Amino acid sequence: MQRVTIAQVAERAGVSTATVSRVLSGRGQFSAAVERKVRRAADDLGYQVNVIARSLRNSRTDTVGMVVPSITNPFFTSLVESVEHALGKEGKELFLCDARSDPRIEARRLASLAARNVDGIIVSPSHGVDSRPAVQQTAEQLPLVQLDRFVDGTTTDWVGVDDVAAMRQVMDHLHDGGARSAAYIGSLMTHSSTEQRFAGFRRRAEELNIEVKPHEVLLGDYSVEWGEEAVARLIAEGGLPDALVCADDLIALGATRACRAHGFSVPRQVQVTGYDDIEFSRLAEPALTTVHQPRDRIAAEAVRLLAAASLAKDAERGPHAHIALVPTLVVRDSTRAAPAPQHRI
Repeated sequence: MQRVTIAQVAERAGVSTATVSRVLSGRGQFSAAVERKVRRAADDLGYQVNVIARSLRNSRTDTVGMVVPSITNPFFTSLVESVEHALGKEGKELFLCDARSDPRIEARRLASLAARNVDGIIVSPSHGVDSRPAVQQTAEQLPLVQLDRFVDGTTTDWVGVDDVAAMRQVMDHLHDGGARSAAYIGSLMTHSSTEQRFAGFRRRAEELNIEVKPHEVLLGDYSVEWGEEAVARLIAEGGLPDALVCADDLIALGATRACRAHGFSVPRQVQVTGYDDIEFSRLAEPALTTVHQPRDRIAAEAVRLLAAASLAKDAERGPHAHIALVPTLVVRDSTRAAPAPQHRI
């Protein structure tokens, strides 16, 4: 079966081939009536855009690569969805790669995407140090934006949330609810998110005089299992503090389950907070107080930065952007509200 040509579509619609090209590419000026005629003719004939030919003509593929540390993490799953929707509004397709939290795999994924001539890449680096060479090398070949996590020392833009400000909100809320001691359950300090969240926790705990004992800082990985294990360790060391501050929702879900299994009431005996506001957090028992990251805004900003980098030549680019959006604390049932003020009669 022969491939339908643009000339056949033009003849069917009664317009020029140039008009068909403008309509199907979404560029240039044309009326709504002309667009309807062209698209109806294309549908009737079964016309499909020759992506390879168009890429050769325009020197672009209308594709963007994305590399995330772990697609199994619900936060990254939802972030990918937001990025895909933002790209779709720009007429671009997404090629997704999973780095499996391994900088070596991540480097291969970045090289593979660059070899496939994607127009740009969005990456959330898996490691704060080991990811740097591959990220920088890729950024020297094509536009690249870092998302959520970042590595320093690269010529790239970044967009994410202010993790320190988020932890300030968490600690203030716990303090208002009566917490005077806290434990931090997080991941190993291997990337910017873990470092920034712990720094924010530590700084605000000191400012509020919330006690944090040395053994109450537990670092493992982002998983339900680690949350359960960390709580068991705390109990074995002598008991739980007033609050458990968890670096993500998966850890917090495991922590709340472990508290319940060991007979500790949440939030009456111990308050628990998470981070990311994944879908499961509101379905937990009790529903989890957590930090909401504005994923759609993060994704839209990443796509905007990538488009700007694609248009600007190196000599025309100003300072690289570092955009930290302000997150929101979502208060649910795993923490206590501040006591109502007492009024004298």
